[in-house]
Amino acid sequence: MTSTATTIPGYLAGTWDIDASHSDVSFSVRHMMVSKVRGRFGAFSGEIVTGETLADSTVTATIDATSIDTNNEQRDGHIRSADFFDVEAHPQWTFRSTGVRTDGGDLVVDGELTLKGVTRPVSLELEVNGFGKDAWGGTRAGFSASTTIDRNDFGVDIKMPLDGGGVVVSDKVQINLEIEGVLRQA
Repeated sequence: MTSTATTIPGYLAGTWDIDASHSDVSFSVRHMMVSKVRGRFGAFSGEIVTGETLADSTVTATIDATSIDTNNEQRDGHIRSADFFDVEAHPQWTFRSTGVRTDGGDLVVDGELTLKGVTRPVSLELEVNGFGKDAWGGTRAGFSASTTIDRNDFGVDIKMPLDGGGVVVSDKVQINLEIEGVLRQA
């Protein structure tokens, strides 16, 4: 896929509101050195502006860190604590794009992620899934994106070593986004 909008079937410039009920913000992290724990955030919002060219596009998003769900209430409570996300002091995370580019044949959204009060650059591998009319007379767009961050870079630096070596929770966290946007009416 290239960066020109004309190579994406149905591409439409406009402002899109993230439809949280048809989107997913999730993550996975290695646990006990043998498996992965997965989780998601139930509350988030954002705006995607598709420009005349992809390079002119932007995205801003906010995640409610208190809405974490790993399917285990005790673990979720620990993750919300100061040991991990400290959601009492930092209830929201933000992402603001700084550019869209191609890397070989792949699309990348560069931006700044603020998590636990720390802002760092991140690059999301992007897939534009398509544009089309919905059943209610509106227009929808779909995007998939992923990145891997080091949680230590964002002040989530709890160390929980295992007796036999390794750690309870790995430093690397895989973030996955499945986003559906609704074209804002003028």
